[in-house]
Amino acid sequence: MTAVDDAARQAVVTALVRLAASPHCDDRADAGRGLASFADVPAARPVLLELVLDPADTFVTQETAEALFRRGDAAAFAIMSAAVVAAGDEQADHLHAALLAVQGVYERERDAAVKTCRELAQDPAQPAEVRDGAAALVADLTALRPSLSVPN
Repeated sequence: MTAVDDAARQAVVTALVRLAASPHCDDRADAGRGLASFADVPAARPVLLELVLDPADTFVTQETAEALFRRGDAAAFAIMSAAVVAAGDEQADHLHAALLAVQGVYERERDAAVKTCRELAQDPAQPAEVRDGAAALVADLTALRPSLSVPN
């Protein structure tokens, strides 16, 4: 296995951050989907949160949220947890729709998401909004009944 090329990853993040500032919603949605792959890169996190809470177009919100929920790791759920706390009513509806679209299919993926969110909710190193949002996501996730489960 080769080492991660940090310079190349940073160059991609820089280009996607620039795209995220576009006045065109398609560009911002593309940036959100792309940046979700780099949620572990510090420079991507605030931009991802801005895209998830895009005030101009809920398409950007939905696409970015789905990409982050699909990523499914602590970095992605920390961003989504902060977004849940900060979202307005319409944005919250789209965040919930994204959660259902991604986590409502496979039980094992939903269960992994619950575990990750519980850890974030209980992590004193996380900001209060992340802990609070993660607790809210745990409640939403446990209420989901995924359509596919693995028999015991």
